[in-house]
Amino acid sequence: MHRYYGLPEQGPAQSTFRCDGFLRDGQLRATSGASFALAALPPFLRALLVTDGTVTKILEAYFWEPVTVDTVEQRFEHATATVPWIEVGEGDRCLLRDARLRGDDSGRSFAEAFSLIRTDLIPADFRKRLIDREIGIGVLIRDSGLESYREVLDVGLIEDDAEPSAVYRTYRIIIERHPVILITEYFPLALYR
Repeated sequence: MHRYYGLPEQGPAQSTFRCDGFLRDGQLRATSGASFALAALPPFLRALLVTDGTVTKILEAYFWEPVTVDTVEQRFEHATATVPWIEVGEGDRCLLRDARLRGDDSGRSFAEAFSLIRTDLIPADFRKRLIDREIGIGVLIRDSGLESYREVLDVGLIEDDAEPSAVYRTYRIIIERHPVILITEYFPLALYR
């Protein structure tokens, strides 16, 4: 949960992805502080960064194989600081989940995701299925018929040894007018080139 502590109230400058999918001179901020042109990313990866749909289904259509969401770790934790992007207060109990989106046929890891979930604000049946790890969050929302809205808050570039290795996006899912889930997805650059 610590990765979300200290976030600014309104979100970073990259929040232009809330409304726009095309930024002619758009730049990604790298972990080193350097800038990287969005135009240099593979087209499908740019599409993944701005989509407000279910990533699992988009990956299945692109790679043409079923995608499974493997829950790597899941636990409850009490916040030791605020997380303003989903209105978590210090001491609030949240569910944390690390997951991997894996191709059933190829075994390739298409993405990894870290989620911070305010379970007290979601319906009981949805909460039970989520905690029981039945399916991924996006598919669960669709299958539950919950009306929701996804808002991209940040995008960026991860570097290893000063070389770009992955891009990420952080977005929140709003259910019944409340920010309930904060997700950061990581996409390995080598797979999408």
